[in-house]
Amino acid sequence: MPEQQTYNVAIVGATGAVGQKIKKILEDKEFPINELKLLSSARSAGKEETFRGETIIVEEAAAESFEGVDIALFSAGGSISKKLAPEAVKRGAVVVDNTSAFRMDKDVPLVVPEVNPEDIAEHQGIIANPNCSTIQMVAALKPIKDAYGINKIIVSTYQAVSGAGNAAVEELYEQSRDYLEGKEINAEILPVKGDKKHFPIAFNALPQIDVFEDNGFTFEEMKMINETKKIMHDEALNVAATCVRLPFATSHAESVYIELDREGLAVKDIWKTLEAADGVILQDNPQAQEYPTPQSAQDKEEVFVGRVRKDLDNPKGFHLWVVSDNLLKGAAWNTVQIAQVLTERGWLKK
Repeated sequence: MPEQQTYNVAIVGATGAVGQKIKKILEDKEFPINELKLLSSARSAGKEETFRGETIIVEEAAAESFEGVDIALFSAGGSISKKLAPEAVKRGAVVVDNTSAFRMDKDVPLVVPEVNPEDIAEHQGIIANPNCSTIQMVAALKPIKDAYGINKIIVSTYQAVSGAGNAAVEELYEQSRDYLEGKEINAEILPVKGDKKHFPIAFNALPQIDVFEDNGFTFEEMKMINETKKIMHDEALNVAATCVRLPFATSHAESVYIELDREGLAVKDIWKTLEAADGVILQDNPQAQEYPTPQSAQDKEEVFVGRVRKDLDNPKGFHLWVVSDNLLKGAAWNTVQIAQVLTERGWLKK
């Protein structure tokens, strides 16, 4: 047998929550790595990490860090991606970027491998990982759209605090302890660290994720709207989103209403389509109270769907409940999947 080809891989943002997940997945999935570089901010440089039983010293990310790198997996924030991703590409690397920096760039494929893997072939050095809440929704809806057509999507999200970073999760825990002990609650991060006001997330619900746009929608909501159309290759698709942060750590949940192009379909038709879909697990037995929850989806790679109902008024309308681990399928696992497609199909060449 010919020796398996291996690749030099870099993780940018290696010490963050998603970077740590990416490193673990690369190890668990036995990704064909020759050399792994772990890159971070100056603050984390010098830390020791373990990969496949060996110690790797974390380095400060810089343009020259990408010399000899074949695949660079970015998860260090949009400003870092905008600065360093083009530098990585100049040095011959293909970038898979897990920020919003390039998602709506017309020359950058926006990819969920179960949905539109063929778009990867069109890359010019950068491939974008969609927003976590978008990934799980399109993974569940694309098979339905292919089978029956979808012309309208209305989604309300119930998003985990880890989507705002590790510090937000720590603030949730601290606020919860203070609330239960009758102490004053301090809020410094949510809904948006850089915005004017901050509100407690413990025992609360915040109908703001990211900053507000001029149209009244938040940037998170507009990401879901625009990314869904791009991934589905359907600019005429009607999409509306309301994104809400809730006080749990991991996995996003979504209530999704869709209007199909066809009448006469039953819940069992949607079930059958979802059961055959890659990366989707149907958990839908109301009589036995079987449905996915954020806790049941945590640490799992798949997208889980339940509570499929036919709308009572619109014969083309259906309702679904979609749940997935936002740090895995919503970020790290989707990133590694893209890298897998790149190598397995020979699409590393730009």
